[in-house]
Amino acid sequence: MRAAPPGWREPHWTARHERPAETPLRASSAATTRSAATMTRSPHGNPAFLSLAHLTLIDADPLTLVDAAAAGRFDAIGLRIVPPMPTDRIVPVIGDEVLIRDIERRLDATGIRVFDIEAVWLTPETDVVRLRPALELGARLGANHLLVVGNDPEAGRLRDNFAGLCDLAAGFGIGVALEMMSYVALNTLPKAFRLLDEVRRPNARLLIDALHLMRSGGKPADLVGLSPALFPYVHLCDAAAARPPDLERLRYEGRGGRFYPGEGELPLVDLMHALPADIAVAVEAPCAAYAGLSPLERARICGAATRALLNAAQAARTAAQWGKRE
Repeated sequence: MRAAPPGWREPHWTARHERPAETPLRASSAATTRSAATMTRSPHGNPAFLSLAHLTLIDADPLTLVDAAAAGRFDAIGLRIVPPMPTDRIVPVIGDEVLIRDIERRLDATGIRVFDIEAVWLTPETDVVRLRPALELGARLGANHLLVVGNDPEAGRLRDNFAGLCDLAAGFGIGVALEMMSYVALNTLPKAFRLLDEVRRPNARLLIDALHLMRSGGKPADLVGLSPALFPYVHLCDAAAARPPDLERLRYEGRGGRFYPGEGELPLVDLMHALPADIAVAVEAPCAAYAGLSPLERARICGAATRALLNAAQAARTAAQWGKRE
């Protein structure tokens, strides 16, 4: 295993030993049943554990999202219960006991799990304490991870808020997945490594998004040889090879102009080879080309495309391993 980039020191736990608890400490017995210890094996026979990120079907309410995930043969969902920015509109879930119980019943009926809750953007206005209800709900629903984005230009404040959020999430047994994004303040791998190094919380790890990795100037080779423990899961999508020329078009692409895995030009097979072989996959691929279809039909197409891409990546990995033996 090669040395990690500057700014990253491996935490005291590793991929196979002393991994932070992923079962929420305050979850109900039903939520504990929904949550898995590692969520690396698919109970539905997928080539990887597959989660349907809410952004892929951002127009779907939580119950429709669960149904769509089941229709597309996903194993789990990423549930958006925190709006990334104040102007973003979501279906309010926190505090709506009737809806929460309906979600729990739908999860139990379909066998779908809540893999992560999203999406906390750390900004200059962030008050970490006010995020407690989101974590309480995430724990109740059996979520393993909280997705976090750094969008504060003041590094010290971002560090302190990120550390505080990690500590708060740890009390619920929830890991914090730090996603660097090409159009926010924390927009490169070195910046993400630096923040993780400064905070050094055992439940903080790095979420790689295929689109944002490439749009930030990164490449799959940058990840080769890093500790598997660094990566909780990966966001998979596809896109055109060419980078949009300005920030606004980067933002549009990220929020609605992606393709389903295997339908674009990103080096996704190389990316999967650079990451742990058993990594969980969350598909975050809002695609305008399919916007006219129902959420369930989009999920079916997306799930099939993702499985085809992952099967191709596994075949290429196997062929490469046999080639080394000869």
